[in-house]
Amino acid sequence: MWVDILIRKNMKKEYSQEELLHKAASYCSISEHCISEVEDKLNAWCVSCDDKTAIIKRLIEEDFINEKRFCNYFVKDKFRFNKWGKIKISYALKQKGLSNELITNALNTIDDGEYEEMLGAILKTKLIGLKYEYEFEKQGKLFRFAQGRGFENNVIDLVLRTI
Repeated sequence: MWVDILIRKNMKKEYSQEELLHKAASYCSISEHCISEVEDKLNAWCVSCDDKTAIIKRLIEEDFINEKRFCNYFVKDKFRFNKWGKIKISYALKQKGLSNELITNALNTIDDGEYEEMLGAILKTKLIGLKYEYEFEKQGKLFRFAQGRGFENNVIDLVLRTI
Protein backbone atom coordinates (compact mmCIF):
# COMPACT_ATOMS: atom_id res chain seq x y z
CA MET A 1 0.00 0.00 0.00
CA TRP A 2 2.74 2.50 0.95
CA VAL A 3 4.68 1.56 -2.15
CA ASP A 4 1.64 2.36 -4.34
CA ILE A 5 1.28 5.77 -2.69
CA LEU A 6 4.97 6.56 -3.18
CA ILE A 7 4.88 5.47 -6.82
CA ARG A 8 1.80 7.59 -7.54
CA LYS A 9 3.34 10.55 -5.69
CA ASN A 10 6.58 10.38 -7.71
CA MET A 11 4.86 9.87 -11.06
CA LYS A 12 4.49 13.10 -12.97
CA LYS A 13 1.98 13.55 -15.71
CA GLU A 14 3.47 14.01 -19.16
CA TYR A 15 2.17 17.09 -20.95
CA SER A 16 2.30 17.87 -24.64
CA GLN A 17 3.90 21.10 -25.80
CA GLU A 18 0.44 22.56 -26.50
CA GLU A 19 -0.76 21.70 -22.98
CA LEU A 20 2.38 23.25 -21.50
CA LEU A 21 1.79 26.36 -23.59
CA HIS A 22 -1.73 26.66 -22.19
CA LYS A 23 -0.49 26.13 -18.64
CA ALA A 24 2.21 28.79 -19.12
CA ALA A 25 -0.30 31.18 -20.72
CA SER A 26 -2.61 30.67 -17.76
CA TYR A 27 0.29 31.37 -15.38
CA CYS A 28 1.07 34.59 -17.27
CA SER A 29 -2.60 35.61 -17.35
CA ILE A 30 -2.91 35.56 -13.57
CA SER A 31 -0.21 38.20 -13.07
CA GLU A 32 2.68 39.81 -14.93
CA HIS A 33 5.80 37.68 -15.26
CA CYS A 34 9.18 38.16 -16.92
CA ILE A 35 11.00 35.60 -19.05
CA SER A 36 13.18 34.36 -16.18
CA GLU A 37 10.13 33.67 -13.98
CA VAL A 38 8.42 31.74 -16.77
CA GLU A 39 11.65 29.81 -17.40
CA ASP A 40 11.79 28.90 -13.71
CA LYS A 41 8.20 27.68 -13.84
CA LEU A 42 8.87 25.62 -16.98
CA ASN A 43 11.99 24.14 -15.33
CA ALA A 44 9.85 23.15 -12.35
CA TRP A 45 7.54 21.36 -14.80
CA CYS A 46 10.60 19.53 -16.24
CA VAL A 47 10.17 20.94 -19.74
CA SER A 48 12.92 20.24 -22.29
CA CYS A 49 15.08 23.12 -23.55
CA ASP A 50 13.63 23.04 -27.07
CA ASP A 51 10.05 23.08 -25.82
CA LYS A 52 10.88 25.78 -23.29
CA THR A 53 12.33 28.04 -26.00
CA ALA A 54 9.34 27.48 -28.28
CA ILE A 55 6.82 28.13 -25.49
CA ILE A 56 8.52 31.34 -24.36
CA LYS A 57 8.80 32.58 -27.94
CA ARG A 58 5.09 31.97 -28.50
CA LEU A 59 4.13 33.66 -25.21
CA ILE A 60 6.13 36.73 -26.22
CA GLU A 61 4.53 36.79 -29.69
CA GLU A 62 1.05 36.58 -28.18
CA ASP A 63 1.92 39.28 -25.60
CA PHE A 64 1.51 37.06 -22.55
CA ILE A 65 5.08 38.04 -21.66
CA ASN A 66 6.00 41.70 -22.05
CA GLU A 67 9.08 42.68 -20.06
CA LYS A 68 8.48 46.43 -20.37
CA ARG A 69 4.99 46.02 -18.94
CA PHE A 70 6.31 43.66 -16.24
CA CYS A 71 9.02 46.15 -15.28
CA ASN A 72 6.53 49.02 -14.93
CA TYR A 73 4.14 46.99 -12.79
CA PHE A 74 6.97 45.60 -10.65
CA VAL A 75 8.29 49.10 -9.92
CA LYS A 76 4.81 50.42 -9.13
CA ASP A 77 3.96 47.51 -6.82
CA LYS A 78 7.27 47.43 -4.92
CA PHE A 79 7.19 51.17 -4.40
CA ARG A 80 3.55 51.48 -3.33
CA PHE A 81 3.05 48.26 -1.35
CA ASN A 82 6.52 47.24 -0.13
CA LYS A 83 7.76 50.83 0.18
CA TRP A 84 11.09 50.03 -1.47
CA GLY A 85 13.48 52.65 -2.77
CA LYS A 86 14.85 52.80 -6.31
CA ILE A 87 18.12 51.03 -5.46
CA LYS A 88 16.40 47.98 -4.01
CA ILE A 89 13.86 47.83 -6.85
CA SER A 90 16.65 48.14 -9.43
CA TYR A 91 18.62 45.35 -7.81
CA ALA A 92 15.59 43.04 -7.74
CA LEU A 93 14.93 43.68 -11.44
CA LYS A 94 18.58 43.03 -12.33
CA GLN A 95 18.31 39.72 -10.49
CA LYS A 96 15.47 38.83 -12.87
CA GLY A 97 17.73 39.48 -15.86
CA LEU A 98 16.05 42.64 -17.17
CA SER A 99 17.99 45.22 -19.18
CA ASN A 100 19.26 48.45 -17.62
CA GLU A 101 17.29 50.48 -20.15
CA LEU A 102 13.97 48.86 -19.12
CA ILE A 103 14.82 49.30 -15.45
CA THR A 104 15.77 52.98 -15.85
CA ASN A 105 12.63 53.77 -17.84
CA ALA A 106 10.42 52.03 -15.28
CA LEU A 107 12.10 53.78 -12.33
CA ASN A 108 11.59 57.15 -14.02
CA THR A 109 7.82 56.63 -13.71
CA ILE A 110 8.08 57.23 -9.94
CA ASP A 111 7.21 60.83 -9.10
CA ASP A 112 10.04 62.50 -7.12
CA GLY A 113 7.65 64.30 -4.78
CA GLU A 114 5.74 61.12 -4.02
CA TYR A 115 9.05 59.30 -3.55
CA GLU A 116 10.28 61.77 -0.92
CA GLU A 117 6.86 61.86 0.72
CA MET A 118 6.84 58.06 1.01
CA LEU A 119 10.30 58.05 2.60
CA GLY A 120 9.25 60.78 5.03
CA ALA A 121 6.20 58.77 6.11
CA ILE A 122 8.28 55.61 6.56
CA LEU A 123 10.87 57.45 8.65
CA LYS A 124 8.24 59.14 10.83
CA THR A 125 6.67 55.74 11.52
CA LYS A 126 10.08 54.26 12.33
CA LEU A 127 10.87 57.19 14.62
CA ILE A 128 7.92 56.36 16.90
CA GLY A 129 9.45 53.12 18.18
CA LEU A 130 13.10 54.16 17.92
CA LYS A 131 15.24 54.17 21.05
CA TYR A 132 18.16 56.58 21.07
CA GLU A 133 20.15 58.66 23.50
CA TYR A 134 21.60 61.37 21.24
CA GLU A 135 20.34 63.19 18.18
CA PHE A 136 23.20 61.94 15.96
CA GLU A 137 22.39 58.37 17.03
CA LYS A 138 18.76 58.87 15.94
CA GLN A 139 19.88 60.29 12.58
CA GLY A 140 22.26 57.38 12.02
CA LYS A 141 19.63 54.76 12.79
CA LEU A 142 17.08 56.41 10.50
CA PHE A 143 19.68 56.79 7.74
CA ARG A 144 20.67 53.10 7.90
CA PHE A 145 17.02 52.05 7.97
CA ALA A 146 16.28 54.07 4.83
CA GLN A 147 19.37 52.65 3.10
CA GLY A 148 18.14 49.16 3.90
CA ARG A 149 14.89 50.00 2.16
CA GLY A 150 16.88 50.96 -0.95
CA PHE A 151 16.64 54.75 -0.92
CA GLU A 152 19.49 56.89 -2.25
CA ASN A 153 21.76 58.76 0.18
CA ASN A 154 20.96 62.23 -1.22
CA VAL A 155 17.21 61.62 -0.93
CA ILE A 156 17.58 60.26 2.61
CA ASP A 157 19.63 63.30 3.62
CA LEU A 158 17.08 65.66 2.10
CA VAL A 159 14.13 63.98 3.86
CA LEU A 160 15.92 63.72 7.23
CA ARG A 161 16.46 67.49 7.18
CA THR A 162 12.70 68.05 6.82
CA ILE A 163 11.64 65.68 9.63
